[in-house]
Amino acid sequence: QVQLVESGGGLVQAGGSLRLSCAASGRTSSSRAMGWFRQVPGKERELVAAINWSGGSTYYADSVKGRLTSSRDNAKNTLDLQMNSVKPEDTDVYYCAAEANTGIATVTTTPKRYDYWGQGTEETVSS
Repeated sequence: QVQLVESGGGLVQAGGSLRLSCAASGRTSSSRAMGWFRQVPGKERELVAAINWSGGSTYYADSVKGRLTSSRDNAKNTLDLQMNSVKPEDTDVYYCAAEANTGIATVTTTPKRYDYWGQGTEETVSS
């Protein structure tokens, strides 16, 4: 079992920066690919960033490419999402998630393959 807890959300002005963090616990959490999703009520959950278990490979959605950077520290079992040049359309609840399987060398971009989810952290970008 893997437990995930996000933190770092809040209110930020457009053009500013914010850093989200996800603390993972549970056996083998550091050997799982992970991702950041966002969702507003009534809309489908969107994958914005994904990172493989080692941190050597990443994926970013086109809407955030160049502005968001995902990183992980497996020694500390943490996953971070640095958000720069934020826009009002980045307003969402952000979730971190962990892949069902361990040791996957590639990033996971298929939402169904994520089995473990945090409770979410809300970010609001004011214009």
